[in-house]
Amino acid sequence: MGVMIATIDSSIVIISLPAIFRGIGLDPLAPANIGYLLWMILGYTLVSAVMVVVLGRLGDMFGRVRMYNLGFAIFACASLALSLDPFRGGPGALWLIGFRVVQAVGGSMLTANSAAILTDAFPARQRGMALGINQITALAGMFLGLLVGGVLATIDWRAVFWVSVPIGVIGTFWSYRSLRETGTRRPGRIDWIGNLTFTAGAGTLLAAVTYGIQPYGGNSTGWTNPWVIGGLSTGVLLLLTFCIAETRIAEPMFQLSLFRIRAFAAGNLAALLIAIARGGMQFMLIIWLQGIWLPLHGYDFERTPLWAGIFMLPLTVGFLIGGPASGYLSDRFGARFFATTGLLLVAGSFLGLLALPVNFSYPAFAALLLLSGLGQGMFSAPNTSAIMGSVPPEQRGVASGMRSTFQNSGTALSIGLFFSLMVVGLAGTLPHTLSAGLQAQQVPAATAQQVAALPPVSTLFATFLGNNPVGHLLGPSGVLHTLPASNAQTLTGTRFFPELVSGPFHHGLVTVFGAAAVMALIGALASALRGRSEGAGHTASSEAKQPARSSD
Repeated sequence: MGVMIATIDSSIVIISLPAIFRGIGLDPLAPANIGYLLWMILGYTLVSAVMVVVLGRLGDMFGRVRMYNLGFAIFACASLALSLDPFRGGPGALWLIGFRVVQAVGGSMLTANSAAILTDAFPARQRGMALGINQITALAGMFLGLLVGGVLATIDWRAVFWVSVPIGVIGTFWSYRSLRETGTRRPGRIDWIGNLTFTAGAGTLLAAVTYGIQPYGGNSTGWTNPWVIGGLSTGVLLLLTFCIAETRIAEPMFQLSLFRIRAFAAGNLAALLIAIARGGMQFMLIIWLQGIWLPLHGYDFERTPLWAGIFMLPLTVGFLIGGPASGYLSDRFGARFFATTGLLLVAGSFLGLLALPVNFSYPAFAALLLLSGLGQGMFSAPNTSAIMGSVPPEQRGVASGMRSTFQNSGTALSIGLFFSLMVVGLAGTLPHTLSAGLQAQQVPAATAQQVAALPPVSTLFATFLGNNPVGHLLGPSGVLHTLPASNAQTLTGTRFFPELVSGPFHHGLVTVFGAAAVMALIGALASALRGRSEGAGHTASSEAKQPARSSD
């Protein structure tokens, strides 16, 4: 329940952003408000990526259950505060962003310590199944959030945050009442140098990536912005300083020595790559469905967020089937075969998506989503079990945090990477196509060229938010009211923009899914090279040599 609500809240806002910004009276696509939009989407993920290692290490020191319980309480309080936003406009957006950050801290306490608690609680012969259910619940929550957000946003924008309050309250009381420490605490001093350099470095780096997808000057992206370049350089320098410092501190927060364990290093590399690929797939599928396929099939743009979540359900079904089953089987036969085969299936699904036309047949699309979900489920559960079973018991909290860091960082990096690839691809072809299409519908040449010169990221975000892109682009000029009714109706209908953008979009889609397939194949190679030492028999025998641990 803890990891599901934490991951649902990482994606529930994405699909609900149009209702949220209407509720606080703010246009998210106005140039001055793009920053609010990005931080509403990425702030939660960024904080989660930065904080999980720190909180996992604190769990090792002060008790994993104690940190987990506190996380539920913080999460519940932040969810209540989000639903009670008293402001409108910019202050209202800042309130939501601020408490999303607090909510992310609570969610990080849950995700950083949940795998360690389960690893402590279950014997090796059952650990894959337990961690598989936990991991697949977390991944399924990311996609269920899209569906839940679409449903609740039609009721009231505050309902998007209300749903977390009762779950958070119940989880808080239940965890405080039921959970007991069974793991071994490792008392020590807080590594202030490591905490500060890692938090500042990772935060600066991911924040720079966030601003890199915003237009700068005459460029469609912001990668040439001196502030972005400076942020990337500073973030990398701070992380290098962190790595050097961690090798010289007696009690480091980040156990770099764990990377000497081949199963741990290979598993985390594969998890990072598939997290990047998964994040890119999630956002590209949303844009594909909301901006092109659903409107072509008669769905109004305002209804596309909800239906996009519904049509992506085969992906979640695949997770729920593949995860527990592969977790159970990996307990008996080891993780390597299932994890590697799962990533090969994911790579195959990406290649299959590349072969589909933009206006695809849904059964073929659904089958590829189901295949991708099965593959990700087959990979995630055994891979998590292998990572957690390969480390000493007293370091499971920090190992769980490190694993979550790679996964969350991959999701944050994927947005910057794949949005940039898509925007760059659109920038080369969309302006001419858009200008010609608008002029063919009697839009004045000056207005058409002015609209075509706007950054493609605004067009992408318009489809992402369930807005009519042409209505949004032409709205400020007022030209729609001067055109013949038939032309205005064509421009704002459900077919004009999807048919116009399908060619440039497919070009960007090939680039994005091609890169994701390569990442999945590299991840499969890393998984295959992890060795056999992570099998259940090895883990069980190694734990048998350790003294029994009593409950606190």
